[in-house]
Order: sequence, then C-alpha cells, then structure tokens
Amino acid sequence: MEKPPRTFWQIWNMSFGFLGIQFGWGLQMANMSAIYEYLGARADQIPILWLAAPLTGLIVQPIIGHASDRTWGRLGRRRPYFLAGAILSSMALILMPRSSALWMAAGLLWVLDACINISMEPFRAFVADLLPESQRTRGFAMQSLFIGLGAVIASALPYLLTNVFHIVGTRAAGTIPLTVRLSFYIGAAAFLSAVLWTVFTTKEYPPDNLAEFQKEKHEHRGARAGVREILASVRQMPRTMRQLAWVQICTWLALFCMWLYFPVAVARNVFGAADTNSPLYSAGVEWAGICFGMYSLVCFGFSFLLPMLARQYGRKATHSFCLICGGLGLLSVAMIHNKYLLLFSMVGVGVAWASTLSMPYSILAGSLPVGKTGVYMGIFNFFIVIPEITASLGFGWVMEHLLNNNRIAAVVTGGFFFILAAMLTQRVEDLYDIRQQSGSLAGSAVAAKL
Repeated sequence: MEKPPRTFWQIWNMSFGFLGIQFGWGLQMANMSAIYEYLGARADQIPILWLAAPLTGLIVQPIIGHASDRTWGRLGRRRPYFLAGAILSSMALILMPRSSALWMAAGLLWVLDACINISMEPFRAFVADLLPESQRTRGFAMQSLFIGLGAVIASALPYLLTNVFHIVGTRAAGTIPLTVRLSFYIGAAAFLSAVLWTVFTTKEYPPDNLAEFQKEKHEHRGARAGVREILASVRQMPRTMRQLAWVQICTWLALFCMWLYFPVAVARNVFGAADTNSPLYSAGVEWAGICFGMYSLVCFGFSFLLPMLARQYGRKATHSFCLICGGLGLLSVAMIHNKYLLLFSMVGVGVAWASTLSMPYSILAGSLPVGKTGVYMGIFNFFIVIPEITASLGFGWVMEHLLNNNRIAAVVTGGFFFILAAMLTQRVEDLYDIRQQSGSLAGSAVAAKL
C-alpha cells in the first residue's frame, strides 16, 4: 500500500503519546538511583538494583512487537498496546514513591518498566507503519522532540516543586522526599493523558488483505509459534540491523553509565554531600534533575534540526557527529566543580540523545521486511537492554575494584563509549542513502547521454 504523506500536525498527533511515555522514563532515570540511596543502598549495589529495567525490556518488547504485528481490531494494531501500557504505567508511577524498602522499590521498578515497554515498543512501529520512507526521519525526530520535552519537565519537577512552588516536607531517614512523591503522581496523570491524545487522534491503516492477515494469524497463533517466529526473526536479522547493533550497544552503555551515577555524582562530588541525610544531597540530586532537564531541552530543540542535517549530510554522518558531542559532554564532567558549568556538559549529551532516539530507528526502518516491523523493533531493543544488563551485573564490580566507587569516573567512562559508538556508525549501510545515491548517479548518467 502506498502511504500518503502526512501533514506536520498529523505527525505531531501520532507522536504526542511519547510525551507521556518519557514522563515515566524521565522520572525514573532522574530519581531511581537517589531513591535507592534514600532507602539505604550503597554505590556498588545500585547497578544490580537497576537490573529489572533491562531484563523487562529484553522479555517484553519482542513479545509485544510480535503481538502487535498480529493484532487488528476496533483500536487498530498498535493503539491497544499504547492504551493498556499507559493505564498500567500510571498505576505503577503512583505506587513507586510509596516504597518503604529496597526490595519494594526494585520490584516496582520491574513492574513500571514492563508497563512502559508495553506502551513504548509499538510507538516505534507506529511511525514506520503510517509514514512513507521519505518522512520517517521527520517522524522519529518528532518523537525525539516529545521525548525531550517530556524529560525536561519530568527531570526538573522535584526542583521546581521545591524552589518555585516552595513545597517543603519533612523527611525522616530512610524515606522518600515529598517533592519526589508528588512528581511521580503528576507523571502518572501526564502519561495517561498524552497517550490518550494519540489513541483518539490518529487512525491506523488496516492490513492490505484482511482475510489473508486473519488466516496467517490463525495459523501462527499460540505461544510456541510466537516464540519460534521471534527466534527465526533474530536469525534472519537484516545486515543493516546487525551493524546498528554494535552502535546501540556502545551508545546505551554510555547512557546507562550516566543515568546510574550522574545524580549521585553531582550530590557527592560537586555539592559535597557526605551522606544521603545531608541537605546538600537532596539539593545535588535536584540539581542533577535540572541537568537532565537541560539535555532533554537541547534534545527538544535539536530535534527540529535533525531532518535538515540528515538530508544535507546523510544520516550516518549526522549520527556520528551527535554521538561525539555526547562523548565530549560526559568527558568534560571530570573537570567541572561548578554546578552551572554542568549545564554546558549536558548540551552535548542532549545532541547525542536527540539523534539516538531517531537516527538508528530511521535507518533501521528502511531495511525491515514488510509485516515484521513490530517484532524487529522489539528485537532491536535487545541491543539496548543487553548492555544495560551487562552494566547491571558487572559494573558494581568495576566500581568497587577498579574505580574505587568514584561516581564521576563512571560518568566519564560513558563518554568513551559514546565516541566508540560514533566510530562504529560509519560501518553501517543505510539502504535509503544508498538508494538515493544510486538514483542520483543514474540520473547523472542519463543526463550525460542526453
């Protein structure tokens, strides 16, 4: 089926749900390490406590992707999963800040991640389903825009509630601050509202041959058939996807190093907090939220430029440049002792984040077989969660035995991974760029003959 071009506002509506999804991720990334330390975790324990997040994605995303490929009903193919995930995620966001023990917080993170993944994975396939190839970079860039905007608000919420709205609550040792709890409650409402907007404003295309679709669905029903199909898809991954895998692994190792340790590094190394009960610790974590808000704000603004840069220089060159900016941003943290200068470091991270959320998916979408967009987008998530699992299982040992629990050193390590990812990007075959170049060469040859 030839897909008609979409207007700016149609692309806006189909991507708006990511604003809510990123509210959930943003609150989690900016606050979970601090929540763990509030509840008594040591620095070397934090990676293993984050293990729930990548494990959940590894299991949930390919299953949801495969299921959504095989779904068609009143709400379409992907929208039933958006809606179910949003309802469940909102409930988990309400429960998370009420955790009273480490095991409870870790368990709720597992639940929250599973629910967010149910909403998020089909959104990637949603854009590829609805947009012609020439508009996919714009579509994924629009998702980056909303991810940036949602993360700005979510990351800054505790700071804003304390310093703008002057909400102050007493906090006993081993409990979570009132501003963090309120931020999660606001995030629950934002998540559900944004996803509902996309569900009710954007319609999906039915399968080209509904009778054939239903027949194939019937023939491949059942958990065993689904697992076989997912495993077969893994074995048959397109070449471009295999090349992008290494880029994703290094990129997400970099991001995971930052998310795990940047908030607590700011609190202890920049603000000088001696322990989690110090007022400086809470102030440092809140300022780290502002820094995360800064990189998300840059992501929001830079997303407008990405389609233009990709057209001018190609998607690979654009992505490599952006990843190098992120690497330099994280490396610079080692030399900064002024909290305001940290905002400049986050500019580079924001550029890398905007590209990470759009360019790999835009490159990938053009290489996927018809009818398998959902399952392959889910499998592509393996190359996000595998490095996260590796970091969760192994980085605690690295922190204790190699980095002496130096949280700043962990953040700087992420900078080196960003730069390695930029180098690996140059090995990727972007089929859309290759087709464009072939068309240009063919056109030149015809013109020369004339």
